[in-house]
Amino acid sequence: MDIPQAETHRPEWPAALPRLPQIWIGYLIGFATIIAEFVAAAMQPELPKAFFVIPPVYVFLPAFVGFVYWLVCVHRYHLILADIPGVKYPVSPARAVGFHFIPVYNFYWLFKWPQVLAKFINVRLGRPLMKPGGVGFAVLTAFIVRFIVDPGLGLILLFVTASYISACLRHAVLSASHAAAGEP
Repeated sequence: MDIPQAETHRPEWPAALPRLPQIWIGYLIGFATIIAEFVAAAMQPELPKAFFVIPPVYVFLPAFVGFVYWLVCVHRYHLILADIPGVKYPVSPARAVGFHFIPVYNFYWLFKWPQVLAKFINVRLGRPLMKPGGVGFAVLTAFIVRFIVDPGLGLILLFVTASYISACLRHAVLSASHAAAGEP
């Protein structure tokens, strides 16, 4: 997967900022998951002591909805990047989401797609805005925390990373649109 090299001629980016995902919804779902975990621990004190247990539906449901919303955010980021005129972003929105479901490869993909996104933004801006390794590591770490330590905390960490991605993407689009308009 090659990242397009910086060009001397930059096509115009959209004048209006594309609609980024609403990250606060992810935080809300993450906190709801944590509250559900506390309720489950209060109602079934033996639950946290078990090594492997199927969580009650009121814990599973917000954790599942949080994962689905995370995928919506990933899709939206890649949709925004795919809409940049004059350049083909190397990862389609469907591919970005679909590779999350391939067993074993999904662990690599959790690290890879944020790296590609960060490198693409940095090349398009002509300066380092996102740290490719840092973003990939943050997403991978959030998923590990989500599955091994705590689903609610993992979701919150995922959406902290999504907040960073959104801020960088917003900055990149605004900077590129100002540069295309000839503004400082």
